Amino acid sequence: MSAILPPAATNWWKESIGKQELIFIVLALVWSLFMFFFMIYWHINGRQNLSNEKYKTTAAMFSAKAEQMVKQYQVRTETETQIPVVKPPVGSDVYLIARMWNWWPILELEAGKPYKLHISSMDLLHGFSLQPVNINIEVVPGYEHVIKLTPEKAGIYSLVCNEFCGIGHHTMLGRIYVK
Repeated sequence: MSAILPPAATNWWKESIGKQELIFIVLALVWSLFMFFFMIYWHINGRQNLSNEKYKTTAAMFSAKAEQMVKQYQVRTETETQIPVVKPPVGSDVYLIARMWNWWPILELEAGKPYKLHISSMDLLHGFSLQPVNINIEVVPGYEHVIKLTPEKAGIYSLVCNEFCGIGHHTMLGRIYVK
């Protein structure tokens, strides 16, 4: 039998399988079952997969929540565009707005303390990538994404938009200070 000519017997599926081919099939089956169950285990016990919440919202509603938080917890402003730096209390809801081409406001959080980070886009699809924590989600307009975040180490965490959002995409960088 060859790949070009059809098999001589019409019931080719009843032919015996060679030893090497059988070993390969068994190994492939065992490996795929191992990976399948390991993925389920790692989703439950691993720390890289977010089981985040998502709610429908509007830009006006989410913006009002974020502005209220800034008004309540602002400590200073930074950058040439005077972006407010906000230090919310431990365990509180923290709001972060993605819009062409910035993250608003800058957050100042405490290391080892839990926060609920609410993120929404005001205009386009944006990507939220938090480094060095390796959190990566799509921020869709009209939805409020909620992430449970506990920064482990003190330092400056970088926010990067990793979904192309227009001509100023390369400037869409933000930060979170962890003290």
